[in-house]
Amino acid sequence: MSYSIYLKNQERVRNPINKKNVEDWVDELINWLFDINQEYNNYRFFQNKEKLLQIKLQNILAKTVEDTNQTVVYTNYFFEQLEQLHYVLDNDLETIVNFDPAAKSKEEVLIAYPGFFAITAYRIANVFWKLNVPVIPRVISEYVHGKTGIDIHPGAEIGENFFIDHGTGIVIGETTRIGKNVKIYQGVTLGALSVSKEAATAQRHPTIEDNVTIYANATILGGKTTIGKNSIIGGNVWLTHSVPQDSLVYHKSEIEIKKKSEFPEPLNYVI
Repeated sequence: MSYSIYLKNQERVRNPINKKNVEDWVDELINWLFDINQEYNNYRFFQNKEKLLQIKLQNILAKTVEDTNQTVVYTNYFFEQLEQLHYVLDNDLETIVNFDPAAKSKEEVLIAYPGFFAITAYRIANVFWKLNVPVIPRVISEYVHGKTGIDIHPGAEIGENFFIDHGTGIVIGETTRIGKNVKIYQGVTLGALSVSKEAATAQRHPTIEDNVTIYANATILGGKTTIGKNSIIGGNVWLTHSVPQDSLVYHKSEIEIKKKSEFPEPLNYVI
């Protein structure tokens, strides 16, 4: 390889964003939003922390946005959205506490529930996605993916009172649309059927309407697939077509129980 080709390759793959800075900023922001560590009971300290978070965000944005004035505009816009963002997240939090019998308090959910962490980070990333900020929304979503096993694309549209239980293995694609009061369990995939690159701007992922519950390991695929409101999708269901509202969709499997002595010995060890 010639030196000129090497330089071109270096330029093509160079990423000036420090991922750790983005990840640390997200953690600090969430702690500040919910006062998780109870550090911000002093109002002046609370204000100072907000200013510090703004400065850090401007520095992060400066790596992807060439116009310095634009980084200020984006930063100001994001912090103007925080009151509404906190309101929506507080409803998500309340939904988890009210619905999950294992949740003993809001504090427990804030500190120990990967599902709520994933929802919070998604809602933060989604603000940047709507601003067309490059790279940063995906860095945030992949940070959460690595920590929780929950993969929510920042471009997805998710309504209020969203509940993720357990969460490991959940995949929610870029053009997914999810209504209000939706509950999703571990291993659920809201994905696309095979789509060409030319159709990337079309809706490729399903629409989940209000008040739907989707149980573990269900797979729902395709941009034309709509799950009607008030429906329940059972575990291990595979869907590539729409279902009407108030539906109950389930996968029926047959399980037989027999005594081990009824089987020839070698069958007991078949894997």
